[in-house]
Amino acid sequence: MSVLNTKVLVLNRSYLPIHITSVRRAVALLYQDIARAVDEQYRIFDFASWSDLAAEEDAIGLVNRVIRVPRVILLVAYDRIPRRYVRFSRFNIYARDQNRCQYCGRRFARSELNLDHVVPRSKGGTSVWENVVCSCHRCNRLKGGRSPSEAGMRLIRTPRRPQWTPFMAETFSMRRYKEWLPFLSAVDAAYWNTELVAE
Repeated sequence: MSVLNTKVLVLNRSYLPIHITSVRRAVALLYQDIARAVDEQYRIFDFASWSDLAAEEDAIGLVNRVIRVPRVILLVAYDRIPRRYVRFSRFNIYARDQNRCQYCGRRFARSELNLDHVVPRSKGGTSVWENVVCSCHRCNRLKGGRSPSEAGMRLIRTPRRPQWTPFMAETFSMRRYKEWLPFLSAVDAAYWNTELVAE
């Protein structure tokens, strides 16, 4: 993977993480004076001063110089704070149910799971936290368009809107950088996931 496609943590003006972007986009924001780079000592740099620093292991070659890859950037004029609720998304439903079929109780890879409406949509069921669960393909076929009681099946746990946020456990289980860690301690970033539309 090109270093330009690796990840950069984006902070708002209050130093709260609000997004993850690519190095390509981060350098553009830095160059346009929309953002500042933040180093390991929490010092901030504009593009010119960042360019003057010695390049380390991650560097980008420009026409006339090589610059360090910024791993954390601070938006100069963005004050909004992350939302403090867990979005209704496929990612968060799988996290809530711990990749476990809510009918047979077995754990599966996400590719072997799907979402099931406890009360089928054909019978008026809606796409909300309290009506959607993970199910394996086998259990989903057995249940079909029936309610669990009609299919002779039981849920292992009643579905509810979670109170936790999966940001730390899930989003940053992918590659993270040591420069990010001081900014991730108490972050609610569930909003990174696409929200499903409630019907």
